[in-house]
Amino acid sequence: MSRVVTAKRGFTAWAALVFAFLYLPILVMAVFAFDKPSPEALASFKGSNACSLPPDQIGNVTVWNGFTTCWFSAGLHDPTYIPAIITSLEIAAAASIIATILGLCAALALARLRPKLRAPFDVIVYLTLVVPEIVIAVASLIFFVQFRQYFHAFPRLGKATILLGQVVFNASLAMLIIRARFVGMGDTLEEAAYDLGSGPLSTFRQVTLPRLMPALVAAALLSFTFSFDDYVLPAFTNGTTNTWPIVLYSAVRFGITPAVNALATIMLGVTVAAVVVTALILRRSRVRVGPGQEGTRGLAAAVGLG
Repeated sequence: MSRVVTAKRGFTAWAALVFAFLYLPILVMAVFAFDKPSPEALASFKGSNACSLPPDQIGNVTVWNGFTTCWFSAGLHDPTYIPAIITSLEIAAAASIIATILGLCAALALARLRPKLRAPFDVIVYLTLVVPEIVIAVASLIFFVQFRQYFHAFPRLGKATILLGQVVFNASLAMLIIRARFVGMGDTLEEAAYDLGSGPLSTFRQVTLPRLMPALVAAALLSFTFSFDDYVLPAFTNGTTNTWPIVLYSAVRFGITPAVNALATIMLGVTVAAVVVTALILRRSRVRVGPGQEGTRGLAAAVGLG
């Protein structure tokens, strides 16, 4: 028994070290988003807003100099960042809507296919999620450039190509979430609706779609989150369009200021909020196993959210 207790304590300590290694840098970034410029920089500054100092005059940003919140305002009012934030929001919103609709259609179709016919489509969906994103990014860049050479109506590298690349990945993710919910809830109510004289469209609108709504919202939120903070795919397919992660990476390369930490903290907060809301929705989307239903808890259990 003592060996079992010792092993449990050892694994718990190891898990704590792993989580500390992963999340302490993020905590440090968030803390230094509230850091003042160095005393030397403040002493030589003649203006009214110390957070307007250029990067080369702020001083050492890795030393705590005092608490301030002005970096959030400075970052959000920077003309370099605001257009990138708006672009990322537009792309993420469009990608989440399109991916959720495509995922819904694919989930309903694949759930009703025979296993032999469904297997090739399942392979394609899982390959999209398993293949490294850098491979997908390079392939997307080559495809978009070559396709435009033969079809000049195809858009140039920019917002449209970023959106297309995001939809490919997010549609597979949305399909898995919606399909898990659809298979788990069974078809008893749909069959009852057909027996009562309801048509396919009415059954889908009044029976199936309301029961799928938690999964639809969860899929849209996850798609929005993954699209909003993605860097690799937009970096290859953006052309001259800059998203928020690309601008932040450029800012880190050419001069770090606490404003960058502040904007990254905002991104972290938005991402965490979306993930928490998604987890809560996925928990509520679980259904009890009943007659004619498969024994599944859906994707929430599979990803550790339920």
